[in-house]
Amino acid sequence: MNASIEDQLNPVKCVGMEKVVGASDLTIDHMLQARQRIAPYVHNTPILTSTYLNERIGAELFFKCENFQKAGAFKVRGACNAVFGLTDEDAALGVATHSSGNHALSLSYAAGRRGIPCHVVMPKTAPQAKKDAVRGYGGLITECEPSTTSREAVFAEIQSQTGAEFVHPYNDPRVIAGQATCSAEMLEAIDGLDSIVAPIGGGGMISGTCLTVSHLAPKIEIFAAEPMQADDAARSFRAGHIIADDAPVTIADGLKVPLKDNTWHFVSHYVADVLTASEEEIIEAMKLTWQRLKIVMEPSCAVPLAVILKNQDVFRGRRIGVIVTGGNVDLDRLPWMK
Repeated sequence: MNASIEDQLNPVKCVGMEKVVGASDLTIDHMLQARQRIAPYVHNTPILTSTYLNERIGAELFFKCENFQKAGAFKVRGACNAVFGLTDEDAALGVATHSSGNHALSLSYAAGRRGIPCHVVMPKTAPQAKKDAVRGYGGLITECEPSTTSREAVFAEIQSQTGAEFVHPYNDPRVIAGQATCSAEMLEAIDGLDSIVAPIGGGGMISGTCLTVSHLAPKIEIFAAEPMQADDAARSFRAGHIIADDAPVTIADGLKVPLKDNTWHFVSHYVADVLTASEEEIIEAMKLTWQRLKIVMEPSCAVPLAVILKNQDVFRGRRIGVIVTGGNVDLDRLPWMK
């Protein structure tokens, strides 16, 4: 096991998030401060392995299980960093966001721990399990149509009515700095990684991974994994500019949103490739993970394994970190159920 990240670096500088206006302003010190800030509210999640999957792929896979995270998803890291980084004055009116689920329930969790309101705009089609979790943490839901356009329009009304602090699900430096703590834990726990693979929707986790890895282990290649039916990040990566789909249809409900300027900064500068998988490949990888790792995970989390299985020539012989991003699945609507 590696020494702690903090022990390898100079003492954390006092850098204020209020001075960060874009992704290019983020530094490794922002990740370190986020790690200190959120430590009381999040887990250092476990890493699991599977001899079967290693032998099948011809690689060593290390699954970072954010499905065991508080609120059941990695997004609680960024949400807590944003909420607990607010001044008392800024926090007084609460926080607000739009989200298909995991950021919504994570922000509700963080706001509840600080004792402030949380207003959430969610698509009508969001999984009921995620809606129930948001309400369970005290979040106040307003539903919208399942498109980025509707989501942002309804949110604008809610924010105008409440005056709450907007915490974007991913296009927010505070959120990216929080998500960056996940890969910091991975680097401490696993020696000699060659690659890290994570799902990509809006790009918050990938951006946080890029922030940490580009500073601390720049030789590690970062791959983004995306559903073929919501492949705007892959097409953006090939084109060299953001291509946004408004309402893609995929079983991976957490990966339907497009890249934004802050996350595009990291994707365009630090990601080795964006690989895609079909709906059938995602379902098979999800089922395989449930069978072999014995863990509950969402379809979105199965996309990394799906692209690894699909591109074994790319990953064979490597030590690969795989980020399992969440476990808030509707158990009454599992994708292999007829």
